[in-house]
Amino acid sequence: MLEVRKAGDRGVAEHGWLSSRHTFSFGQYRDPKQQGFSDLLVINDDRVAPRGGFGKHPHRDMEIFSYVLEGALEHKDTMGTGSVIRPGDVQMMSAGKGVAHSEYNASQTDPVHFLQIWLMPAQKGVEPRYQQQHFTDADKRGRLVKIISPDGDEGSLGVYQDTRVYAGLLDGAETASIELAADRYAYVHVARGGVTVNGTVLNEGDGLRVRGERSLTFTDGKDAEVLVFDLRPNEEPSW
Repeated sequence: MLEVRKAGDRGVAEHGWLSSRHTFSFGQYRDPKQQGFSDLLVINDDRVAPRGGFGKHPHRDMEIFSYVLEGALEHKDTMGTGSVIRPGDVQMMSAGKGVAHSEYNASQTDPVHFLQIWLMPAQKGVEPRYQQQHFTDADKRGRLVKIISPDGDEGSLGVYQDTRVYAGLLDGAETASIELAADRYAYVHVARGGVTVNGTVLNEGDGLRVRGERSLTFTDGKDAEVLVFDLRPNEEPSW
């Protein structure tokens, strides 16, 4: 079963320096039907103005990753990590028993567009950790490359949850497929462009809840960039 979450139905937050769209309930946006999916709690589509950003703030027991689409994002945290995240980079921060961080637009002149995504961890109180890895356009072109996994295999970043995340670029006649185990859910997020998944047309910002499917086939890409989450068969995040 495929259930579309249209981009235009997402929550909206406008703060001048920040324009954000919330796939699931977040901040002041609350929808009892959109409390996350499986272990996927947050997908925020953020555009931050030059010199804008999120000041230092704490997190605990959450798997947080950022996926930059345009511009550059500057990260600092209480683990002593400092980095700039650019398109193609995937940043994963496991908050564990507690960490504080800031995320600012690294440019004084250009906006930054990125996705911030939260996953519920399988265990509490782990030591915080930071990971960052670059995946080239060639890595993702016409295929779905694994960027996050429990074991950090195939060059992916590790996550403290039974979740695997794939990223792909599709355009024109390019096609890509992913197989799902019988007892798995999945979620598709179209970061930009448009694509067809198992005959369902999706546009930029759209999402797709997937239940009871053994495979997903991506076709008819229109400069599409997609994220695919292979998830446990739970309806909403929970401990």
